Amino acid sequence: QVQLVESGGGLVQAGGSLRLSCAASGLTFTTYAMGWFRQAPGKEREFVAAISRSGANTYYADSVKGRFTVSRDNAKNTVYLQMNSLKPEDTAVYYCGAIFDYSAARRANEYDYWGQGTQVTVSS
Repeated sequence: QVQLVESGGGLVQAGGSLRLSCAASGLTFTTYAMGWFRQAPGKEREFVAAISRSGANTYYADSVKGRFTVSRDNAKNTVYLQMNSLKPEDTAVYYCGAIFDYSAARRANEYDYWGQGTQVTVSS
């Protein structure tokens, strides 16, 4: 079956960096665009970043633009989220998802598969 497994979360001070990974199995990875979302307590899941099947195209939420970078390694079936200049408001559970239609990658309800999430906590 399809599995998306996130890793790399943790506790970091404001201004610090983390690199999240999402390893995919059970699907043809290059068939799917990939996205990152996050969900803070009491809030809805929100879009963070997305990357096209080849990795040639990316886009970001305004709140993370210039600080976060999404990338993928299709040989390793893995997508990454490099997070720099972290702020306390970035604290959330971060999820990766796989979506067939890259044009819909901002919409959580369009995703075909989700990982279980990894906690990121940024202290002030």
